[in-house]
Amino acid sequence: MIRIPAVAGAFYEADPERLKEQIKGCFLHPLGPGELPSIPKEKPQRRDNLFFIVPHAGYMYSGPVAAHSYYYLAREGKPDTVIILGPNHTGLGSFVSVWLKGQWRTPLGEVKIDEDIAMELVRLTGIIDIDEKAHLYEHSVEVQVPFLQYLFDSEFKIVPIVIMMQTPDVAEMLADGIYKIMKIYEKKKDIVVIASSDLNHYEPHDKTIEKDNMAIAEIEKLDYKGLFKVVEEKDVTACGYGPIMTVLLLAKKFGKKPYILKHATSGDTSGDKSAVVGYLSVRFGD
Repeated sequence: MIRIPAVAGAFYEADPERLKEQIKGCFLHPLGPGELPSIPKEKPQRRDNLFFIVPHAGYMYSGPVAAHSYYYLAREGKPDTVIILGPNHTGLGSFVSVWLKGQWRTPLGEVKIDEDIAMELVRLTGIIDIDEKAHLYEHSVEVQVPFLQYLFDSEFKIVPIVIMMQTPDVAEMLADGIYKIMKIYEKKKDIVVIASSDLNHYEPHDKTIEKDNMAIAEIEKLDYKGLFKVVEEKDVTACGYGPIMTVLLLAKKFGKKPYILKHATSGDTSGDKSAVVGYLSVRFGD
């Protein structure tokens, strides 16, 4: 089974060479890290940063912010498997859906699904359904894959999961399952988890910064229920708060601290600050 890219040529370049240049430009952008990451020939014995929050808009808008997380991921070498948690924007499929088998194609090649871990997560969580429909047109997971390929070619595997039911209960069940998997495979596979999310949507720049900061304050406290409350009560329109809640729980379980790498809006990259989307990169490490 091959999953065909849904947003190549829209969210990112469809031509392989232009896509590589686009991603390189994200790292070198004034809002990006400012330099290309160096990937060690030999991986450290122990990975520091296990979890990341990364935005998922078009690269021309959110790419420089996303590059900050990938800069840190690259510095610790190629992971064996990347579990990518994204929100479900399309409304297709079940409440929590995994693409179980085969490969995901992008202009940079094809990445294999880690079928063993995907199946184990289905079994352990009791909440993940095997459902390709949810992934067919969804961009939140897809846009992370070319960044990973730029760094590591296609020599890693992914577990793509999209979440429609974004509640604390669902985040708890997902985090428990992923925690068990990471413990089971601790000495066999190097696993990292990416929470794919944008922050507040389509309000003026200053208002979005204000709302984003309320969410960021909860992220800094690793308070997943506090984040959910802010989203619900303060109308912070972050689209992937379910994935974020899940990595906050995981960070707590593994004793990792949040480090805010970059916060900006689409107004910072496009120049139009009348109605913007907030973007955030975070690493969770020692």
